[in-house]
Amino acid sequence: MLNIITHLPSSSLEKCELTFLQSNPIDIKKAQKEHKSYCSMLQECGAKVITLDENMDLADSVFVEDPIIVFDEVAVLCSMGVESRRKERATLEKVFANYREIKSIELPAKIEGGDVLKIGKQIFVGKSARTNSQGIRALREIIAPYGYEVTLVKVSGCLHLKTGCTALDDATLLINPEWVDSSVFQGFKQIIVPKEEPFGANILKINESICMNEAFPKTIEIVKSLGYTVKITDITEFVKAEAGLTCMSVPFNI
Repeated sequence: MLNIITHLPSSSLEKCELTFLQSNPIDIKKAQKEHKSYCSMLQECGAKVITLDENMDLADSVFVEDPIIVFDEVAVLCSMGVESRRKERATLEKVFANYREIKSIELPAKIEGGDVLKIGKQIFVGKSARTNSQGIRALREIIAPYGYEVTLVKVSGCLHLKTGCTALDDATLLINPEWVDSSVFQGFKQIIVPKEEPFGANILKINESICMNEAFPKTIEIVKSLGYTVKITDITEFVKAEAGLTCMSVPFNI
């Protein structure tokens, strides 16, 4: 069964780190309702959801994807791209020590899970505002013995690789080529998001369902037209924190 780790949103979410967006007021009560609906959606897709609450004093702690990258064989603790988020990984380490061998990446190497797109044994890693070349090399050294191939992807204009590119299946990508270097994805079918919905490329595949942000109706219709089963939810308050659907979960199999 697919398991998913999530974390309740902190009451200080409005103090989250921002790179490309201006700060806007976040309605924490609405964010809490959105997160509850998000978790319900994951359960409807057949996943077992485990919700943490140990980092409620850390503004970005709801974004559990970034402090750890989980593979079938090993879990890799990240050296976060901003100092304010580096305390988050201790909780994820404690949780995943029950399920995986733990390896860690340390400074000056920097890497965040939002920059890591896993498609089978092909691992694409965004070189972004939060992930540097040393971080990508460090990840490659850890996972290469397990047969993974790591490819660097240049990212510009958005926070993480998965802000601008995610996988609908093992052969098909949803992508914003204005933010992500699409040339490295030769061999994949690339579905380009509408220009008026640049953030629409961030989807979350859970079992046989594609979870999408309801704010991007044109992108939703494109994905539906391709025959995918689509689930939608509202994450308006988290988008203000530069987040997408992938940011708030860490899926893994036991």
